[in-house]
Amino acid sequence: MYYKDYSREQRDAELGQLWKDLDRFKAQGLALNMARGVPSPDQLSLSLGILNVLYAEADCRAEDGTDCRNYGVMDGIPECKRLLADMLRVKPDMVMIGGNSSLNMMFDTIACFMNHPVTPGCPAWALVPDRKFLCPVPGYDRHFGITEYFGFEMIPVPMDENGPKMDVVEELVKDPSVKGMWCVPKYSNPTGVTYSDEVVRRIAALQPAAPDFRVMWDDAYCIHDLTDEPDQLLNIFEECEKTGNLDLPIAFCSTSKITFPGSGVAAMAACENNMKVIKAKYKYQTIGYDKLNMLRHVRFFGDLDGMKAHMKKHAEVLRPRFEIVLKKLSKQLDEYGIVWYNHPRGGYFVSVNVVDGTAKRVVELCKETGVILTGAGATYPYGKDPYDSNIRIAPSFPSLEDLSTAMDVFCLCARIAALEKLNEA
Repeated sequence: MYYKDYSREQRDAELGQLWKDLDRFKAQGLALNMARGVPSPDQLSLSLGILNVLYAEADCRAEDGTDCRNYGVMDGIPECKRLLADMLRVKPDMVMIGGNSSLNMMFDTIACFMNHPVTPGCPAWALVPDRKFLCPVPGYDRHFGITEYFGFEMIPVPMDENGPKMDVVEELVKDPSVKGMWCVPKYSNPTGVTYSDEVVRRIAALQPAAPDFRVMWDDAYCIHDLTDEPDQLLNIFEECEKTGNLDLPIAFCSTSKITFPGSGVAAMAACENNMKVIKAKYKYQTIGYDKLNMLRHVRFFGDLDGMKAHMKKHAEVLRPRFEIVLKKLSKQLDEYGIVWYNHPRGGYFVSVNVVDGTAKRVVELCKETGVILTGAGATYPYGKDPYDSNIRIAPSFPSLEDLSTAMDVFCLCARIAALEKLNEA
Protein backbone atom coordinates (compact mmCIF):
# COMPACT_ATOMS: atom_id res chain seq x y z
CA MET A 1 0.00 0.00 0.00
CA TYR A 2 1.25 3.48 -0.88
CA TYR A 3 2.27 5.70 2.02
CA LYS A 4 -0.20 8.34 0.90
CA ASP A 5 -2.99 5.88 1.69
CA TYR A 6 -1.74 5.20 5.25
CA SER A 7 -3.63 6.68 8.15
CA ARG A 8 -1.79 9.08 10.45
CA GLU A 9 -1.54 6.34 13.06
CA GLN A 10 -0.06 3.92 10.54
CA ARG A 11 2.49 6.49 9.39
CA ASP A 12 3.55 7.24 12.97
CA ALA A 13 3.97 3.54 13.74
CA GLU A 14 5.97 3.03 10.56
CA LEU A 15 8.21 5.99 11.36
CA GLY A 16 8.93 4.68 14.80
CA GLN A 17 10.13 1.34 13.43
CA LEU A 18 12.17 2.95 10.64
CA TRP A 19 14.01 5.18 13.09
CA LYS A 20 14.94 2.14 15.15
CA ASP A 21 16.28 0.44 12.00
CA LEU A 22 18.28 3.54 11.07
CA ASP A 23 19.74 3.86 14.56
CA ARG A 24 21.14 0.34 14.19
CA PHE A 25 23.01 1.45 11.07
CA LYS A 26 24.26 4.58 12.85
CA ALA A 27 25.71 2.40 15.58
CA GLN A 28 27.88 0.63 12.99
CA GLY A 29 29.98 3.77 12.35
CA LEU A 30 29.64 3.54 8.58
CA ALA A 31 31.89 5.55 6.22
CA LEU A 32 30.55 4.89 2.70
CA ASN A 33 30.85 7.27 -0.24
CA MET A 34 28.61 7.33 -3.33
CA ALA A 35 29.09 11.02 -4.11
CA ARG A 36 30.99 10.83 -7.44
CA GLY A 37 31.24 8.44 -10.37
CA VAL A 38 34.72 7.21 -9.47
CA PRO A 39 35.98 3.92 -10.97
CA SER A 40 36.55 1.18 -8.43
CA PRO A 41 39.99 -0.31 -7.74
CA ASP A 42 38.88 -3.40 -9.70
CA GLN A 43 38.24 -1.22 -12.74
CA LEU A 44 41.56 0.58 -12.42
CA SER A 45 43.37 -2.75 -12.28
CA LEU A 46 42.01 -3.62 -15.72
CA SER A 47 44.37 -1.07 -17.29
CA LEU A 48 47.62 -1.78 -15.47
CA GLY A 49 49.08 -3.27 -18.64
CA ILE A 50 49.12 0.17 -20.24
CA LEU A 51 52.09 1.03 -18.04
CA ASN A 52 54.26 -1.60 -19.69
CA VAL A 53 53.79 -1.04 -23.43
CA LEU A 54 56.78 1.30 -23.93
CA TYR A 55 60.16 -0.23 -23.18
CA ALA A 56 62.80 1.28 -25.46
CA GLU A 57 63.61 4.34 -27.53
CA ALA A 58 62.12 2.69 -30.61
CA ASP A 59 58.81 2.29 -28.78
CA CYS A 60 58.58 6.04 -28.28
CA ARG A 61 58.12 7.04 -31.91
CA ALA A 62 54.74 7.68 -33.47
CA GLU A 63 53.82 6.21 -36.83
CA ASP A 64 55.00 9.37 -38.59
CA GLY A 65 58.40 9.20 -36.87
CA THR A 66 57.68 11.79 -34.18
CA ASP A 67 59.75 11.26 -31.03
CA CYS A 68 56.98 11.33 -28.45
CA ARG A 69 59.42 12.11 -25.66
CA ASN A 70 60.03 15.60 -27.02
CA TYR A 71 58.17 18.86 -27.57
CA GLY A 72 55.71 19.52 -30.36
CA VAL A 73 52.59 18.21 -32.15
CA MET A 74 50.04 20.47 -30.53
CA ASP A 75 46.93 18.58 -31.66
CA GLY A 76 48.08 15.00 -31.05
CA ILE A 77 49.89 12.16 -32.82
CA PRO A 78 48.11 10.71 -35.88
CA GLU A 79 47.32 7.26 -34.52
CA CYS A 80 45.75 8.66 -31.35
CA LYS A 81 43.69 11.14 -33.35
CA ARG A 82 42.47 8.23 -35.43
CA LEU A 83 41.60 6.12 -32.37
CA LEU A 84 39.57 8.83 -30.64
CA ALA A 85 38.04 9.95 -33.94
CA ASP A 86 36.66 6.42 -34.27
CA MET A 87 35.36 6.70 -30.71
CA LEU A 88 33.56 9.96 -31.60
CA ARG A 89 32.61 8.73 -35.09
CA VAL A 90 34.27 11.61 -36.92
CA LYS A 91 37.18 12.11 -39.31
CA PRO A 92 40.65 12.31 -37.69
CA ASP A 93 41.29 15.78 -39.14
CA MET A 94 38.37 17.07 -37.02
CA VAL A 95 40.04 15.92 -33.78
CA MET A 96 42.40 17.54 -31.31
CA ILE A 97 43.92 15.43 -28.52
CA GLY A 98 44.34 17.06 -25.12
CA GLY A 99 45.49 16.04 -21.67
CA ASN A 100 43.66 13.68 -19.35
CA SER A 101 40.48 15.74 -18.91
CA SER A 102 37.71 16.45 -21.41
CA LEU A 103 36.20 18.77 -18.78
CA ASN A 104 39.35 20.87 -19.06
CA MET A 105 38.89 21.06 -22.83
CA MET A 106 35.28 22.15 -22.36
CA PHE A 107 36.37 24.87 -19.95
CA ASP A 108 39.06 26.00 -22.38
CA THR A 109 36.56 26.11 -25.25
CA ILE A 110 34.15 28.35 -23.34
CA ALA A 111 37.10 30.48 -22.21
CA CYS A 112 38.24 30.83 -25.81
CA PHE A 113 34.85 32.00 -27.05
CA MET A 114 34.61 34.44 -24.16
CA ASN A 115 37.54 36.38 -25.58
CA HIS A 116 37.55 35.54 -29.30
CA PRO A 117 34.45 35.43 -31.52
CA VAL A 118 33.79 31.95 -32.83
CA THR A 119 31.71 33.39 -35.69
CA PRO A 120 32.87 36.40 -37.76
CA GLY A 121 30.77 39.47 -37.09
CA CYS A 122 29.68 38.34 -33.63
CA PRO A 123 31.08 39.83 -30.43
CA ALA A 124 33.12 37.68 -28.07
CA TRP A 125 30.80 36.18 -25.48
CA ALA A 126 32.32 38.29 -22.69
CA LEU A 127 30.91 41.37 -24.43
CA VAL A 128 27.35 40.03 -24.26
CA PRO A 129 26.13 41.26 -20.85
CA ASP A 130 22.99 39.09 -20.67
CA ARG A 131 24.55 35.94 -22.13
CA LYS A 132 22.66 32.70 -21.47
CA PHE A 133 23.28 28.97 -21.75
CA LEU A 134 20.76 26.14 -21.95
CA CYS A 135 21.12 23.41 -19.34
CA PRO A 136 19.12 20.17 -19.69
CA VAL A 137 18.06 19.04 -16.22
CA PRO A 138 18.73 16.99 -14.30
CA GLY A 139 22.26 17.32 -15.62
CA TYR A 140 25.97 17.38 -14.88
CA ASP A 141 26.96 19.75 -12.09
CA ARG A 142 30.44 20.41 -13.49
CA HIS A 143 28.98 21.63 -16.78
CA PHE A 144 26.85 24.07 -14.85
CA GLY A 145 29.88 25.13 -12.83
CA ILE A 146 31.76 26.16 -15.98
CA THR A 147 29.00 28.38 -17.32
CA GLU A 148 28.34 29.85 -13.88
CA TYR A 149 32.04 30.69 -13.58
CA PHE A 150 31.92 32.62 -16.85
CA GLY A 151 28.84 34.56 -15.83
CA PHE A 152 26.17 32.97 -18.00
CA GLU A 153 22.56 32.93 -16.90
CA MET A 154 21.74 29.25 -16.96
CA ILE A 155 18.31 28.31 -18.24
CA PRO A 156 17.03 24.86 -17.21
CA VAL A 157 15.55 22.74 -19.99
CA PRO A 158 13.50 19.75 -18.76
CA MET A 159 14.54 16.27 -19.83
CA ASP A 160 12.25 13.35 -20.58
CA GLU A 161 12.88 9.79 -21.73
CA ASN A 162 13.95 11.06 -25.19
CA GLY A 163 16.36 13.79 -24.08
CA PRO A 164 15.88 17.55 -23.70
CA LYS A 165 12.39 18.76 -24.55
CA MET A 166 12.98 20.22 -27.97
CA ASP A 167 9.85 22.39 -28.08
CA VAL A 168 11.39 24.30 -25.19
CA VAL A 169 14.85 24.44 -26.79
CA GLU A 170 13.52 25.62 -30.15
CA GLU A 171 11.66 28.46 -28.46
CA LEU A 172 14.58 29.52 -26.25
CA VAL A 173 17.12 29.74 -29.10
CA LYS A 174 15.05 32.51 -30.65
CA ASP A 175 16.78 34.75 -28.10
CA PRO A 176 20.12 35.94 -29.60
CA SER A 177 21.69 36.14 -26.13
CA VAL A 178 21.40 32.33 -25.82
CA LYS A 179 24.87 31.19 -26.83
CA GLY A 180 24.91 27.45 -26.30
CA MET A 181 23.59 24.27 -24.77
CA TRP A 182 25.16 21.47 -22.75
CA CYS A 183 24.43 17.92 -23.87
CA VAL A 184 25.41 14.49 -22.56
CA PRO A 185 23.71 12.63 -25.42
CA LYS A 186 24.33 8.98 -24.50
CA TYR A 187 23.56 7.63 -21.03
CA SER A 188 23.09 11.18 -19.79
CA ASN A 189 24.49 12.18 -16.43
CA PRO A 190 22.52 11.45 -14.26
CA THR A 191 19.36 10.15 -15.94
CA GLY A 192 20.96 7.50 -18.16
CA VAL A 193 18.81 8.71 -21.08
CA THR A 194 20.13 8.41 -24.63
CA TYR A 195 18.83 11.08 -26.98
CA SER A 196 16.27 9.74 -29.43
CA ASP A 197 16.79 10.01 -33.18
CA GLU A 198 14.16 12.74 -33.31
CA VAL A 199 15.90 14.79 -30.62
CA VAL A 200 19.29 14.54 -32.36
CA ARG A 201 17.75 15.54 -35.68
CA ARG A 202 15.96 18.50 -34.11
CA ILE A 203 19.17 19.66 -32.44
CA ALA A 204 20.95 19.39 -35.80
CA ALA A 205 18.18 21.40 -37.44
CA LEU A 206 18.16 24.25 -34.90
CA GLN A 207 18.09 27.76 -36.32
CA PRO A 208 19.32 29.86 -33.39
CA ALA A 209 19.00 33.63 -33.49
CA ALA A 210 22.65 33.76 -32.38
CA PRO A 211 24.97 32.76 -35.27
CA ASP A 212 27.59 31.83 -32.64
CA PHE A 213 25.31 29.42 -30.77
CA ARG A 214 27.18 26.17 -30.06
CA VAL A 215 26.15 22.75 -28.76
CA MET A 216 28.66 21.34 -26.28
CA TRP A 217 28.27 17.64 -27.08
CA ASP A 218 29.86 15.81 -24.15
CA ASP A 219 29.90 12.23 -25.40
CA ALA A 220 31.48 11.01 -22.17
CA TYR A 221 29.75 7.62 -22.14
CA CYS A 222 29.76 6.83 -25.86
CA ILE A 223 31.18 3.31 -25.31
CA HIS A 224 30.20 2.82 -21.65
CA ASP A 225 27.60 0.13 -22.23
CA LEU A 226 26.38 -2.19 -19.49
CA THR A 227 24.45 -4.63 -21.68
CA ASP A 228 24.87 -6.54 -24.92
CA GLU A 229 22.07 -4.44 -26.39
CA PRO A 230 23.44 -0.92 -25.98
CA ASP A 231 21.55 2.26 -26.78
CA GLN A 232 22.19 3.65 -30.25
CA LEU A 233 22.87 7.35 -30.77
CA LEU A 234 22.63 9.15 -34.10
CA ASN A 235 25.83 10.82 -35.29
CA ILE A 236 25.37 14.54 -34.59
CA PHE A 237 27.95 15.59 -37.18
CA GLU A 238 26.31 13.57 -39.95
CA GLU A 239 22.93 15.05 -39.06
CA CYS A 240 24.36 18.58 -38.94
CA GLU A 241 25.98 18.08 -42.32
CA LYS A 242 22.56 17.25 -43.74
CA THR A 243 21.08 20.46 -42.33
CA GLY A 244 24.02 22.71 -43.21
CA ASN A 245 24.70 23.22 -39.50
CA LEU A 246 28.17 21.70 -39.23
CA ASP A 247 29.41 24.65 -37.15
CA LEU A 248 26.86 23.82 -34.45
CA PRO A 249 28.38 20.90 -32.44
CA ILE A 250 31.66 20.63 -30.59
CA ALA A 251 32.11 17.10 -29.24
CA PHE A 252 34.23 15.85 -26.35
CA CYS A 253 35.30 12.48 -24.99
CA SER A 254 38.07 10.92 -22.92
CA THR A 255 39.47 7.64 -21.70
CA SER A 256 39.29 8.80 -18.07
CA LYS A 257 36.83 6.06 -17.09
CA ILE A 258 38.34 3.61 -19.58
CA THR A 259 41.95 3.56 -18.35
CA PHE A 260 42.97 5.88 -15.49
CA PRO A 261 41.04 9.07 -14.61
CA GLY A 262 44.26 10.78 -13.54
CA SER A 263 46.13 9.92 -16.72
CA GLY A 264 43.67 9.24 -19.51
CA VAL A 265 43.53 10.95 -22.88
CA ALA A 266 40.90 13.53 -23.82
CA ALA A 267 39.78 14.70 -27.24
CA MET A 268 37.52 17.21 -28.88
CA ALA A 269 36.07 17.24 -32.37
CA ALA A 270 34.70 20.12 -34.40
CA CYS A 271 34.43 21.45 -37.92
CA GLU A 272 37.26 23.44 -39.50
CA ASN A 273 35.71 26.84 -38.69
CA ASN A 274 35.46 26.09 -34.98
CA MET A 275 38.86 24.39 -34.79
CA LYS A 276 40.55 27.35 -36.41
CA VAL A 277 39.44 29.60 -33.55
CA ILE A 278 40.13 27.02 -30.86
CA LYS A 279 43.61 26.10 -32.08
CA ALA A 280 44.55 29.77 -32.31
CA LYS A 281 44.20 29.78 -28.52
CA TYR A 282 45.91 26.46 -27.88
CA LYS A 283 49.03 27.45 -29.79
CA TYR A 284 49.71 29.99 -27.02
CA GLN A 285 48.62 27.60 -24.28
CA THR A 286 50.69 24.49 -25.00
CA ILE A 287 53.54 23.18 -27.11
CA GLY A 288 51.94 19.78 -26.97
CA TYR A 289 50.23 17.41 -24.57
CA ASP A 290 51.62 14.10 -23.29
CA LYS A 291 52.41 12.23 -26.50
CA LEU A 292 53.86 9.24 -24.65
CA ASN A 293 50.51 8.78 -22.97
CA MET A 294 48.75 9.03 -26.33
CA LEU A 295 51.11 6.39 -27.68
CA ARG A 296 50.56 4.15 -24.66
CA HIS A 297 46.82 4.19 -25.24
CA VAL A 298 47.14 3.32 -28.92
CA ARG A 299 49.57 0.48 -28.23
CA PHE A 300 47.39 -0.85 -25.41
CA PHE A 301 44.10 -0.86 -27.33
CA GLY A 302 45.20 -1.13 -30.95
CA ASP A 303 41.93 0.17 -32.30
CA LEU A 304 38.34 0.90 -31.35
CA ASP A 305 37.48 -2.79 -31.29
CA GLY A 306 40.21 -3.29 -28.70
CA MET A 307 38.78 -0.45 -26.67
CA LYS A 308 35.27 -1.89 -26.82
CA ALA A 309 36.55 -5.30 -25.75
CA HIS A 310 38.17 -3.57 -22.77
CA MET A 311 34.87 -1.88 -21.94
CA LYS A 312 33.16 -5.26 -21.71
CA LYS A 313 35.49 -5.98 -18.79
CA HIS A 314 34.39 -2.74 -17.16
CA ALA A 315 30.76 -3.74 -17.69
CA GLU A 316 31.38 -7.03 -15.87
CA VAL A 317 32.57 -5.03 -12.84
CA LEU A 318 29.85 -2.38 -13.01
CA ARG A 319 26.79 -4.45 -13.89
CA PRO A 320 26.44 -6.16 -10.48
CA ARG A 321 26.64 -2.76 -8.81
CA PHE A 322 23.82 -1.35 -10.89
CA GLU A 323 21.82 -4.50 -10.24
CA ILE A 324 22.21 -4.03 -6.49
CA VAL A 325 20.97 -0.44 -6.68
CA LEU A 326 17.97 -1.25 -8.85
CA LYS A 327 16.97 -4.35 -6.85
CA LYS A 328 17.17 -2.47 -3.56
CA LEU A 329 15.06 0.39 -4.91
CA SER A 330 12.52 -2.04 -6.32
CA LYS A 331 12.21 -4.31 -3.29
CA GLN A 332 12.37 -1.66 -0.59
CA LEU A 333 10.62 1.37 -2.11
CA ASP A 334 8.36 0.58 -5.05
CA GLU A 335 5.45 -0.63 -2.93
CA TYR A 336 5.21 2.70 -1.11
CA GLY A 337 4.81 4.92 -4.20
CA ILE A 338 7.51 7.36 -3.11
CA VAL A 339 10.22 7.11 -5.80
CA TRP A 340 10.81 7.13 -9.53
CA TYR A 341 14.15 5.98 -10.92
CA ASN A 342 15.74 5.19 -14.25
CA HIS A 343 17.00 1.81 -15.48
CA PRO A 344 20.15 2.81 -17.40
CA ARG A 345 21.78 0.51 -19.93
CA GLY A 346 25.09 2.30 -19.62
CA GLY A 347 26.93 5.20 -18.08
CA TYR A 348 27.77 5.68 -14.42
CA PHE A 349 24.68 6.79 -12.52
CA VAL A 350 21.19 5.98 -11.37
CA SER A 351 18.89 8.98 -11.08
CA VAL A 352 16.31 8.75 -8.30
CA ASN A 353 13.41 11.13 -7.77
CA VAL A 354 12.10 10.98 -4.23
CA VAL A 355 9.00 12.73 -2.87
CA ASP A 356 9.04 16.42 -3.76
CA GLY A 357 10.57 18.49 -1.00
CA THR A 358 12.55 15.63 0.56
CA ALA A 359 15.80 15.17 -1.43
CA LYS A 360 17.84 17.39 0.91
CA ARG A 361 16.39 15.59 3.90
CA VAL A 362 17.27 12.18 2.44
CA VAL A 363 20.86 13.26 1.75
CA GLU A 364 21.14 14.75 5.24
CA LEU A 365 19.84 11.58 6.92
CA CYS A 366 22.22 9.44 4.87
CA LYS A 367 25.16 11.65 5.85
CA GLU A 368 24.23 11.39 9.53
CA THR A 369 24.33 7.62 9.12
CA GLY A 370 27.72 7.62 7.39
CA VAL A 371 26.64 7.39 3.73
CA ILE A 372 27.75 10.29 1.52
CA LEU A 373 25.73 11.11 -1.60
CA THR A 374 26.00 13.81 -4.24
CA GLY A 375 24.42 16.91 -2.76
CA ALA A 376 20.72 17.38 -3.39
CA GLY A 377 20.28 20.04 -6.06
CA ALA A 378 23.66 19.36 -7.68
CA THR A 379 21.97 18.15 -10.87
CA TYR A 380 20.42 21.60 -11.43
CA PRO A 381 22.01 25.00 -12.23
CA TYR A 382 23.12 26.92 -9.15
CA GLY A 383 22.46 23.78 -7.09
CA LYS A 384 18.75 24.63 -6.94
CA ASP A 385 16.37 21.78 -7.70
CA PRO A 386 12.96 23.52 -7.79
CA TYR A 387 11.28 20.30 -6.69
CA ASP A 388 13.94 19.21 -4.18
CA SER A 389 13.43 15.67 -5.47
CA ASN A 390 16.38 14.49 -7.58
CA ILE A 391 19.27 12.47 -6.13
CA ARG A 392 22.15 11.05 -8.18
CA ILE A 393 23.44 7.67 -7.05
CA ALA A 394 26.97 6.71 -8.13
CA PRO A 395 27.40 2.96 -7.55
CA SER A 396 30.79 2.40 -9.17
CA PHE A 397 33.29 2.87 -6.33
CA PRO A 398 32.03 0.97 -3.24
CA SER A 399 32.52 -2.76 -2.88
CA LEU A 400 29.42 -4.88 -3.49
CA GLU A 401 28.98 -5.38 0.24
CA ASP A 402 29.37 -1.68 1.05
CA LEU A 403 27.06 -0.71 -1.79
CA SER A 404 24.39 -3.08 -0.52
CA THR A 405 24.63 -1.52 2.95
CA ALA A 406 24.60 2.01 1.55
CA MET A 407 21.45 1.28 -0.44
CA ASP A 408 19.73 -0.17 2.62
CA VAL A 409 20.48 3.12 4.39
CA PHE A 410 19.32 5.16 1.41
CA CYS A 411 16.00 3.33 1.20
CA LEU A 412 15.39 3.75 4.91
CA CYS A 413 16.11 7.48 4.69
CA ALA A 414 13.85 7.90 1.65
CA ARG A 415 11.01 6.22 3.54
CA ILE A 416 11.53 8.32 6.66
CA ALA A 417 11.66 11.56 4.69
CA ALA A 418 8.53 10.66 2.73
CA LEU A 419 6.54 9.87 5.88
CA GLU A 420 7.72 13.07 7.56
CA LYS A 421 6.59 15.05 4.52
CA LEU A 422 3.20 13.38 4.48
CA ASN A 423 2.76 14.15 8.19
CA GLU A 424 3.34 17.83 7.46
CA ALA A 425 0.36 17.96 5.13
